[in-house]
Amino acid sequence: MKVILKADVKGTGKKGEILEVSDGFAKNYLFKKGLAELATASGINVIEQKKTADAYHKAENVKALKELAARIEGVTVTVPIRVGKNGKVFGSVTTERISEALSEQGIEVDKKKIIAKLASRTLGLFDAEVRLMEGVSAKIKVNVVPLES
Repeated sequence: MKVILKADVKGTGKKGEILEVSDGFAKNYLFKKGLAELATASGINVIEQKKTADAYHKAENVKALKELAARIEGVTVTVPIRVGKNGKVFGSVTTERISEALSEQGIEVDKKKIIAKLASRTLGLFDAEVRLMEGVSAKIKVNVVPLES
């Protein structure tokens, strides 16, 4: 019997899959628990349309993220930090501060997507990476300068 899974079933399949299962398993377990429905032509068509739509939306999202990565590649952001009289830095440069500096330039990036290997307690120019998704990333420069008081 062909069924369409409405939910993930351990050992059987994932939600939205069309499977061939035994009649007893389908009637006594999958249908009773509401985990599956009988695979009709219209149901199969709906699943195929949903898969096509999901693939399209994912492709559009990847395209938008690649455009954003191209836009921020090589951007230099300036992050001011408090410095004492002897040049000692108070605090550190966090990904949140880098994200705020990017947003001041009109680029919205979540702080969790920024990977910065800064010597965070020193002044100077450092590299950071913005990983928007797997396979889509951009390199930026972070200029740590003393805060003007």
